Parts: sequence; structure tokens; C-alpha cells
Amino acid sequence: MEADFVIVGAGSAGCAMAYRLSEAGASVLIIEYGGTDAGPFIQMPAALSYPMNMGLYDWGYSSEPEPHLGGRRLVCPRGKVIGGSSSINGMVYVRGHACDFDHWRDAGAEGWSYADVLPYFKRMEHWHSGGHGGDPAWRGSDGPLHVTRGPRRNRLYHAFVEAGRQAGYQTTGDYNGEKQEGFGPMEQTVWRGRRWSAANAYLKPALRRDNCDLVRGLARRVVIENGRAVGVEIERGGQTQVIRARREVIVAASSINSPKLLMLSGIGPAGHLAEHGIDVVADRPGVGANLQDHLEVYFQMAASQPITLYRYWTLFWKGVIGAQWLLTKTGLGASNQFESAAFIRSRAGVQYPDIQYHFLPLAVRYDGKAAAEGHGFQAHVGPMRSASRGSVTLSSADPKDAPAIRFNYMSQDSDWRDFRACIRLTREIFGQEAFAPYVRHAIQPGDELQSDDEIDSFIRDHAESAYHPCGTCRMGAADDPLAVVDPQARVIGVDGLRVADSSIFPRITNGNLNAPSIMVGEKVSDHLLGRGMLPAANEAPWVHPKWQTEQR
Repeated sequence: MEADFVIVGAGSAGCAMAYRLSEAGASVLIIEYGGTDAGPFIQMPAALSYPMNMGLYDWGYSSEPEPHLGGRRLVCPRGKVIGGSSSINGMVYVRGHACDFDHWRDAGAEGWSYADVLPYFKRMEHWHSGGHGGDPAWRGSDGPLHVTRGPRRNRLYHAFVEAGRQAGYQTTGDYNGEKQEGFGPMEQTVWRGRRWSAANAYLKPALRRDNCDLVRGLARRVVIENGRAVGVEIERGGQTQVIRARREVIVAASSINSPKLLMLSGIGPAGHLAEHGIDVVADRPGVGANLQDHLEVYFQMAASQPITLYRYWTLFWKGVIGAQWLLTKTGLGASNQFESAAFIRSRAGVQYPDIQYHFLPLAVRYDGKAAAEGHGFQAHVGPMRSASRGSVTLSSADPKDAPAIRFNYMSQDSDWRDFRACIRLTREIFGQEAFAPYVRHAIQPGDELQSDDEIDSFIRDHAESAYHPCGTCRMGAADDPLAVVDPQARVIGVDGLRVADSSIFPRITNGNLNAPSIMVGEKVSDHLLGRGMLPAANEAPWVHPKWQTEQR
């Protein structure tokens, strides 16, 4: 059991690397603990609330009690299946804002500016506008990852965009193109009615090659000899064995499991490793630190007309939709239902959007429980760049034990200010003329919640994770004591070892994290192969010309 490259984790980045490395002729073994992604729960886009709540497909993590959210433990789903979290996520496709990646470069990740990463976003995409506008010059046309738009047949999708326009905001035909800021159509990783996960896009084609194989097992530690990673110790069928890497080991196990595996391997804060009796190979205090996430609330409105998806919320209609999808891969089952979106700025002086909206023509929780009110609709809204930072630490030295996850949500005053702005700005949007024919009343937060204290109390009780954890193996300059990997994703202090997944993000990006995670896998593949990088792009993204003085 050996290969040129051994990858731990068949998730968004791991699948992309397996594809690119094997395409270049290198031999690849990819280690994955989870099982198959076959079956309608994963492949049917509208069934997205199921796999996220199934132990078969999810690691089942939750946070330690969050001190600023009333001691609540928030769930932290991570995919335990081929495709990783791209097989259980909401399938929303957001690259991130151009300024996010320029910030990465400025934080020490040289070579990761927007000009540097845009060619990789283009390489990975096969973008379909569906005749709905967009920016073709900014998009990829022949990559493995199909990106589409929902049909937007429900009137409420258009009411949401029109309400944003009436409130004085920009509209955008393609938030993944030149202009993220504004209201417009949302994009999804769905192709021909199926979830287009990293497994479908990258891993399955890679496994058809003779030089790429999948190994089922639990990674226990990276094997390091004389300061160099030479393989990975795994457990399968009650036996431990070592899978050896002739060239390099790449850890792509998620922002939760990657720092855990590094610490189990002796790479991390020396004091913490000593507490668990682990010999220190490299004292890297940044391992497990810098944990970030997006927090959001579901802003729900009761509808005055029966035009929402609630009419399909019966066993009968779910059966009809499921049957139609199984037979034809069409109908309501073929969309994640997130078909309109918006990115806005919370106040003047914020250079680029720091609030994201997912709009859904149904009032429902992420676990699939519909609102008691019946017909309704909702916007998921939350701040994009929280100043709060948390950590992932070992709970024990046993690889089978879950790590301790502390997000430390809402620990900064700015978080509360930004979240209050989200609530008040959303109220204003739902109060526009475009929604007048459809609104009965607010479900949550109720209109009676007006003061800062009342809104803060609502946030404390109702904020939920958007499931975008990242940052725990931060990329930075090689001489940065808190960086874990250098700008080529090499673990600082250990040879032959890289980390490539959302854990290396210096700062969380604007929007959902699947797209930038896959981009990391694409770009790190070129570093691993010792190739030159794709030539930098010249496109200049749109930034609001009056951002310093105007909020919209």
C-alpha cells in the first residue's frame, strides 16, 4: 500500500487533488473513513436536510457550550462520506469576494490574491447560465464542476430581488462574476437534477484511472521519520497499517479533523500535546487556533397567499416529488430551493459586502421541520466577517474521540452590532412594496422586538451555524509563528506534508465555503506537481464607488 501521494480525506479539496494529481500521471491513494454516496438522500438536491442529520453520513460533531449564546451547543456537521461535506451541504456555490483573497495575500499568503485564484476558479467550473445572464468572461466553461441556476419559477424569488432594488440596493446578474454586491439569482452545484458533489465531479472520474485508488479506514496519525512525513497510519477492520507516500502526504480532512490529525501526529501547541502524552514533532501553536464560522438567523415571514412550497410539505407530495425525481431527475426535487441571493454591506465605510442572504420560499428549519405557521418564506441572514475566533483541541489522544470544538461565537462587540444591522436591514427589505401582496406578518423575529436588548436576546436564542468552519491550520508566511502552512500549503517544520482544505483559509470568505475549498485543492495540486501556477488574471472586480460614504 504505497503511492506517490497519499491524501487523507475524500472531501471537496481531497477529491480535486486526487483528480489533478492522477491526471498528471502520479499515483494517488485517498483515505476516507466514510462510505458510499449512493442513494436519493444525498443525490436528490431537495433532500438536503436529510444527510446532514444522518449519522451514516455525518461525523456528528457539536460545539462545547457557547458562552455568548446562553450556553447552547451548536451542531457542526462534517461529511463522513465520499465527497465529504460537498455530499451533505446545501449545494450553494459562492466563490467569495475578490477582496477576501487579496486579504489572504496581505495576511502572508503570497500568491493567493484574487488575480492568482481566479484562474483556478475558472479551471474548476463548467458554468451554465441557463439563459439568465451572468458574466461568461469571468466564468469557466469546461471544468469538472457543473454550476447551474435554479429555475426560479416561484414568484417570491423575484419579489426578493425586486424588494432589494426598491430598498435602494444594487442588483447583480452574477455574484460570482464581476460584481458580488447586490440582489440576484443564486447558483448551485447541481447538474442534470443531481447533487454535483466533489465525488461526482472529481473523485469518480479519478478512480476510473489505474493510478488512483480509495482506501477505506480511519486515519490515526501521520507517520513522520527524521522530520519527514512518509505515510499515514490507518485503522481498518480492527487492524492498523501504514500507507506509505513516496512523495508527499496531504491532509484534507476538514477544518475540524485536519488540526486533530496534525495534533495526534505531534504537530501543534507543545503544551497541549504534552497534556495528552503526545511527543512533539513540531511546536506549532497555530494548529487548531483561528477557528471561524458564519452564524445566521432564519428571518421568517408568514405568507398571505398559498404560493410557498409549504403545499408540498405532506407525505403525499413528498412522495410525488421523489418519484418524479427518481424517474426523470426533474421537478422540485432537482433544486436545493435556494434560488435567489443577496450580498450587501452593513454600513457605510465597509468596502465590500459583509452580509449574505439565502432566500427560500418556505419557512423551515435546517433539520427539515416546517414552521408551525404553515405557508411562509424566509431569508437566512448573518454577518460574513465576524471578529470572533475559536479553537479545535484534542479531548484525548484516542483518534476515535471527537475533538473539542469551541467557536466562541459572538465574543466581540462588533459581532452584536453587525448582527443587529442584519435584523433591521432585513425587516426593511421585507417591508418593501414588492412583498406587500405576500406578507401576512413576521413569524420570527416578531415586530415587537425593537430595542438592541430585545434583538440581542433573539440572536442569543436563535442564531445557528451556517456550517462554514475554517481557519484552523492557517496559511501564512513561513516565518509567522502562528501560521501552520506556508503559501504552498507545506506544514512549517515538517517535510513532505501539506494541508489543503478550508482549514488553511487565513480568514473566512464571503459566502459558502465549498467553492473556495475546491479551489484550494485545485491550486495546491499545481504546487504538489511542481508546476508553474496558472497565469494571473487581469479582471478588475466591481467595488461600490461610494462605499466610504454610502451603505447602498
